[in-house]
Amino acid sequence: MVNLCIRISSPIITKRTQQLEEARATHTRHMSELATYLTKYNNLARDLNVIDDKILNSKKLSDTEKEKLMNSRIKTWGELDFLRTRLSEMFSDEEFTPEYTKLSELSAEYELTRAENEELKKRNAQMVESMLTIADADNQIVDMVSKLTKDNTTDLHSAIKKINSTIVTLGLSEKTLLKNANKYSNPLVGSAFSPIELDKELDEKYQKLADGLERWNGLKRLNEILPLGKPVKSRITSNYGTRNDPFTGKPKKHRGIDFAGKIGTELMAVAPGRVVSAGERVGYGTTVEIDHGLGFTTLYAHLSHINVSRGDWVRPGTVIGLAGSSGRSTGPHLHYEIRYKGSPFDPTKFVKED
Repeated sequence: MVNLCIRISSPIITKRTQQLEEARATHTRHMSELATYLTKYNNLARDLNVIDDKILNSKKLSDTEKEKLMNSRIKTWGELDFLRTRLSEMFSDEEFTPEYTKLSELSAEYELTRAENEELKKRNAQMVESMLTIADADNQIVDMVSKLTKDNTTDLHSAIKKINSTIVTLGLSEKTLLKNANKYSNPLVGSAFSPIELDKELDEKYQKLADGLERWNGLKRLNEILPLGKPVKSRITSNYGTRNDPFTGKPKKHRGIDFAGKIGTELMAVAPGRVVSAGERVGYGTTVEIDHGLGFTTLYAHLSHINVSRGDWVRPGTVIGLAGSSGRSTGPHLHYEIRYKGSPFDPTKFVKED
């Protein structure tokens, strides 16, 4: 009977002994983990106190030294916080198992995370620096383009300013002309200019720059399109307006300006345009008329010879014909008119060069 009891209980004792050994091994591992964590925790707490003491009590720290101490404190605090969490789990979680069996493993894991964090901080700093560099370059470019636009606008506007009173008599305004000039296109002045409309959320400096560029471009095109300047380097012999008719002696409106010129004197286009008429015209004799766009045309009368044909595109300086005395003329000269929508107006300020 005794032997039977021994035989029956022997497996149970063996199992219990095995369980006890496993429990002892687990306890040993837990105690080793606890000892490792506590040692590390105490060392970190001491290091943190030392760092805090240096920060609080050292009066002659440089900015670099302060930054180094603060970075060290952040690192130490991060390790402490991690260990505090692990210690809490060890005493509260029944299923806790040691994550690290050696302090070196803990340090290696932390250093790896720290290295990754430092790399991210470095990249972020580089990105911020790049953004600041881009922002600085952007401001410089905007300022430079704004200045160039303003300077060029001032120069371009001087030519338009002198004809403002004339265009007002035509029912126009500088603003209207600028808008129309940007919309106008032909093979010589190029395609139309599209206004730049930016997101209203952007810095207003960009819209101001866009508006400045639109005005500059409008003035530039207006100076190209409008028939500004003299068609011949010669003196004016008869102005626009009422005068005594050279044939009848009675007052009559002179619809253009007369320039002195010998037969054969070269006459030039003052602006780009397309020849809409080239031939004989009653009273005017041999005549050339050029359409410059925006409703403006120029007319050259009493010519002795025509160098262009209807439909030709001409550039400024193109010799369109030679002076003569054809038609109703008392002698060799150029009768020159500028018309708006078919009606002649006083072109004095358009041909005035000073």
